[in-house]
Amino acid sequence: MEKSQFRHVSRLRVRNYEVDWQGIVHNANYLLYCETGRIEYLKGLGVKLDLHSITNENRVVLVRNEINYRASAFFDEELEIYTRISAIRETSFIFESMIEKSANHELVCDNLAVHVWLDSNREPVRVNDEFRQIVGEFEGSNLNLKRGQQR
Repeated sequence: MEKSQFRHVSRLRVRNYEVDWQGIVHNANYLLYCETGRIEYLKGLGVKLDLHSITNENRVVLVRNEINYRASAFFDEELEIYTRISAIRETSFIFESMIEKSANHELVCDNLAVHVWLDSNREPVRVNDEFRQIVGEFEGSNLNLKRGQQR
């Protein structure tokens, strides 16, 4: 992942209840931070979000979530969450995230998350054109549109 390809960044400060008995951020919390970045990314693009779906007719579910831990974060450190959609396939799209420490830009972790669009019967359905257009306009040439490929 190249930091220069990320056009969206959000920030958060590590809270006391997010650290473990070793004094570092518990490993599961990094996934929550990436999710926070994804939500802020979509809200920044003006995508309608509610508790059940991105649009009224379809649901979006997470089917793959990979993380590489690079360095530990600690209580009260400010973190920068870089987020982008790197690809839209036929029924899915790929989020990438990088988390760095604000103070020294040390890479804390990187993440790849695959989301699939489902219809009301929980069957994969094509990512709609409006979403493709919104993301395409924001990401520009950094977006890989993989037509015809499934998840």
